[in-house]
Amino acid sequence: MQLEGACLCGSVRYTCDAQPVLTLLCHCTHCQRTSGAPYSVDVAVPRDSIKITGEIASYRDKGDDTGMLVVRQFCPKCGSPIISDVNATPQVLWIKAGSLHDSSWLTPQMNIWTESAQPWVSIDKNIPCFPRNPPI
Repeated sequence: MQLEGACLCGSVRYTCDAQPVLTLLCHCTHCQRTSGAPYSVDVAVPRDSIKITGEIASYRDKGDDTGMLVVRQFCPKCGSPIISDVNATPQVLWIKAGSLHDSSWLTPQMNIWTESAQPWVSIDKNIPCFPRNPPI
């Protein structure tokens, strides 16, 4: 499977030639703010498998209550979030699924940070749910 995606304006594009390692929904308040939604849909891929073209900006975030560094990468022109580089998972990068050209194959495998989930969001209890980060 090759993953391809881009920002809203098309200035930043990427390809990934590896199979996703994990897909998840993150309900932390930082992901809520950066996605503008009640959660972020994220796809983990091996760090060296993704190729980005175009200028990308980044914001260094301490993460939600963990204090661990998260570098949030986005398009400096349109602001679309593209990648999260999470210090706690150095072997992978997290693609923001909304930037994928085709996300129809995606099935979330877990929910994380459910303790900060919006009360009006239905959480699928048939997949693993973690109040904060899952054990690594």
